[in-house]
Amino acid sequence: MTNSPLAHRLEGFGASIFAEMTALAVQTGAINLGQGFPDYDGPPEVLRIAQEQIALGNNQYPPGIGVADLRQAVSVHQKRFWGLEYDPNSEILITVGASEAIAASLLGLLNDGDEVVVFEPLFDTYAGLTSLGGAVLKPVTLRPQPDGRYTFDETELAQAFSSKTRVILLNSPHNPTGTVFTTEELSIIARQAIERDLIVISDEVYEHLVFDNAVHVPIATLPGMHERTITISSGGKSFNVTGWKIGWACAPAHLVNAVRMAKQLFTFAGGTPFQVAITAGLRLPDEYFSTLAADLQEKRDMLTNALSAAGFVPIKPEGTYFITADISNRWPHLNSLEFCQQLPHACGVVAIPASVLYHPTHATEGTHLVRFAFCKQLSTIHEASERLVNWK
Repeated sequence: MTNSPLAHRLEGFGASIFAEMTALAVQTGAINLGQGFPDYDGPPEVLRIAQEQIALGNNQYPPGIGVADLRQAVSVHQKRFWGLEYDPNSEILITVGASEAIAASLLGLLNDGDEVVVFEPLFDTYAGLTSLGGAVLKPVTLRPQPDGRYTFDETELAQAFSSKTRVILLNSPHNPTGTVFTTEELSIIARQAIERDLIVISDEVYEHLVFDNAVHVPIATLPGMHERTITISSGGKSFNVTGWKIGWACAPAHLVNAVRMAKQLFTFAGGTPFQVAITAGLRLPDEYFSTLAADLQEKRDMLTNALSAAGFVPIKPEGTYFITADISNRWPHLNSLEFCQQLPHACGVVAIPASVLYHPTHATEGTHLVRFAFCKQLSTIHEASERLVNWK
């Protein structure tokens, strides 16, 4: 075979930066603040139900659209927290994590040559999935502002659209910047979607992980948006069980059907005992969700202070698992990839270079930015902070 077996649509997409940096963490024994998964378990009552279900033999395929009780729990959750109403029988689809819901949404909706408007830096699978759908990514850059948060330029957003645009792919709370889009920002996005008759795929996996005075507003709650939005979330982030991969998509029935048509070709269905356990998680009292956010906020503050003391310029996040920080003040001679490759050897901490989370034509936007995850035990964050502050 003389030619590469790799499909043309995947050319240019290398191995995940997360795999590379996690391997470097193992090699050096460094604290891994690169990949966004907790190093502690979720609520015991949720874990116990998964164990009980496995022991009871509930280990075969669930219904293709998901366990009925979980669909009902998702429906109640959306109403309870966000005032959104979805029919659990026709407007909710359970998926193998939010990633499958995003993949199925894109592949179920896109045709060759369509365009997808997305905000960058972005979760790394968005670009590859858009390419697999035969579509073209149209990135709009989020940039740090004097007030310490990232946002977009309204003119740049307007210029990203064309007659070929079919989808806006939104992520709020936003990975990796930690921005929680305001109602005003969402209204600007919604206006474009309505005027151009577009579909919005809204990735909201960090919906409960917001800090200080930030408020998560699902874009589907805005006037004219419910009927054109696919809202996606999962149990992984809210219950510290990222390996369970139980997600969902909520939308009007005709949109859910498009997602389901693609999803059934991937996994059909899975995670039966975990679906039952996540059902119980969604029914936990409000105190659980507020305590979850408060715990993460404490860790965010500890790591933010340490980064400042170490010579970084951190951009304080309003939500998610992540802090981005500018390295150019102390390390102007290094780009973010070089810096992250050296950091584990230098002080025993792993981060992710933000430059790889931008479109290749915009990579210079992130050459001075790195991303740290603070979704770890307080003792882990404390030790990483000590290493950063004491690094000479």
